[in-house]
Amino acid sequence: MNVSLHPVTKSNYKAVSDLDVAKEQQELVACNMWSLVEAQFNEGYYTRAIVRDDEIVVDDSVVGFFMWVQETTSKVSIWRFMVDEKYQKQGIGRIALNLALAEIKAMTGINEIEICYNPVNPVAKDFYASFGFVEVGMDDDDEDMLAVIRVDSAELSS
Repeated sequence: MNVSLHPVTKSNYKAVSDLDVAKEQQELVACNMWSLVEAQFNEGYYTRAIVRDDEIVVDDSVVGFFMWVQETTSKVSIWRFMVDEKYQKQGIGRIALNLALAEIKAMTGINEIEICYNPVNPVAKDFYASFGFVEVGMDDDDEDMLAVIRVDSAELSS
């Protein structure tokens, strides 16, 4: 299965906005349309459409969404990550997160990548831990678990 990340543009933003998760996940995932508005009006925000089997990028090939924010010159936070309910449990999220992490690690000077998730979501904890994210405690609002990957210079040069 081919999965790739593409910048969110005029040609695919509607498909990204139309993505949805299952009802039981709704409280765990922010609205993609709101995320696109945030990214449009703030610097350092990067949005990516997750595309499956992308010979040609068309609406029905967009299956998920990422947004990350460069918080400082050395730290990136993944703020949004979702796969549409119709495409979950197919390995798309795992491939997409690998691609996103590679793209983030390629950014100059980045040595820390963080992600937050609901602490009552054991699936998220195990999923992110399998990529090397290590829990460091609750976020500043004491609502979400914060997990971090430290990127060392040896990893970047390989």
